[in-house]
Amino acid sequence: MPNTAHASPQAANAERKYTVSRKDLPLSCPTPAMSLWNSHPRVYLPVEATGKATCPYCGAQYELID
Repeated sequence: MPNTAHASPQAANAERKYTVSRKDLPLSCPTPAMSLWNSHPRVYLPVEATGKATCPYCGAQYELID
């Protein structure tokens, strides 16, 4: 019997700006919490270097807040 207690995944690429924390590293777009069925391939983003990163596929901007 399937487990239906899990929350629905976040829609992939639904927002243009996201804030992330160090607990979210390594950062990928789409993030593990996002559904992948309607998104681009997962790409890892080097947000640690400058505190900001932009996805080359969808243009989503990520900002490291801590």
